[in-house]
Amino acid sequence: MHTIRIGDSLDRLGESPCWDARTGALAWIDALAGTLHRWWPASGARETHSLPAPIGAVAPCRDDAVVVALQHRFARYDYGTRQLATLARIDCDHPDVRLNDGKCDAWGNFIAGTLHYNRAADAPLLGGLYRLRPDARLEKLAEGFALTNGPCFSPDGRTLYVADSAARTIWSFDYHPERALAGRRVFAQTEALGSGPDGATVDAEGHLWTALVRTGELARFAPDGRLERRVALPLSYPTSLCFAGPQLATAYVTSISRSVRLAGTRPHDGGLFAVEGLPAPGLPTQVFGRPH
Repeated sequence: MHTIRIGDSLDRLGESPCWDARTGALAWIDALAGTLHRWWPASGARETHSLPAPIGAVAPCRDDAVVVALQHRFARYDYGTRQLATLARIDCDHPDVRLNDGKCDAWGNFIAGTLHYNRAADAPLLGGLYRLRPDARLEKLAEGFALTNGPCFSPDGRTLYVADSAARTIWSFDYHPERALAGRRVFAQTEALGSGPDGATVDAEGHLWTALVRTGELARFAPDGRLERRVALPLSYPTSLCFAGPQLATAYVTSISRSVRLAGTRPHDGGLFAVEGLPAPGLPTQVFGRPH
């Protein structure tokens, strides 16, 4: 495996890379700056869009748009018109709670959770894990997450993985698009790896990849939760990854230059990186909206 930097973008808190096979474009965000990037690997074309900061996550829609997790609301952003339309608001408007990472399921729903910062040790955790449906109905699926990250799905879509980075734990749930979550269990714990798990994705062999933000690595876990490998990266703080390209053979990794708590010290921190030579390709990106 080898890693190269892509372009010269410099994000304070790069996050939420996602591949749109329909347009052949990779999107990602600078969560703190409120920047949405879009880049076409085949041509090298790029564009940027400004959204209200902070941004938690984005995912492609079935047309030329993305669904966006903003501070306390979900919205749809149209690339062509550059218009942002609110879809739903979460049941919490506390200033220290905001939506964070998210991803779509195989049925066109968007799953995203919150982070709760500046919280006293004895204070209740606010927010939770939410499911936004294409008709803008919003459900709360779970509570008790301090820092939700890395929601992603098994190849059959029936297992949801979601991390609490503060607890250094990846959980798994039995998942059905029309039912409550069930069977919550520990999938993997990363305390011994020196980092909380951050953004995540699943490859075609059913292995889960997560960014070990504190150690500058990616970790790959087998479907049974066993650590299969660690991959060192030439950056201080990787945040998330996705598989992209025509064969889904390349993993693109976002990173931090200077977030609220972390400041990178390496020359390319805050950049976008491509990791090639992986043991398996990724899964097709799921998109927001009703399947045709």
